[in-house]
Amino acid sequence: MRIISGNYKGKKIIQPKDKETRPLKDLTKESIFNIILHSNKFKIDLKKSNILDLFSGVGSFGLECLSRGAKNVIFIENYIGVLPALKKNLSDLNINKNYKVIDRDIYNKNSLKNLNCIFDIIFLDPPYKDKNLESILLNIKNEKILNSDGIIILHRHKKEKNIFSSQFKIIEEKKYGISKIIFMTF
Repeated sequence: MRIISGNYKGKKIIQPKDKETRPLKDLTKESIFNIILHSNKFKIDLKKSNILDLFSGVGSFGLECLSRGAKNVIFIENYIGVLPALKKNLSDLNINKNYKVIDRDIYNKNSLKNLNCIFDIIFLDPPYKDKNLESILLNIKNEKILNSDGIIILHRHKKEKNIFSSQFKIIEEKKYGISKIIFMTF
């Protein structure tokens, strides 16, 4: 696994040592960024964007955003089996600004309070079997942390049947291998 484009192109990303974490594959990540950069269904300028990477894992998505010049990235992860790899991946880039790692349980209803930021992209990569997506999405909406022109990107298993309430609007859905990527807003 590596960073695909930008200032840190080609930089290897440390993998987790356990089997609990499922890193975002390069092909899927590249497809996500192609849609972000070239879709006419939404307007995101990555270089002016604040990014929230939930269930960050080793940081693959957020690292790619930093490499491509994102304004700011906040990583939220609390799994002790992967936090050291996330922090090492960030320190290996030799940058010490425009990102923050928060060790916090995303399922806690207060997990998104006090972030002091409105985000242009919120990326969620929860475990495939996660059944609490609706509560996390409602928390995002209730905390008003998504920019009015912002997008939420979900990484799910392609066979997962996600049903979202009518307050969420799916903009686009793509399948890559065993992955399904859902772009949505409120």
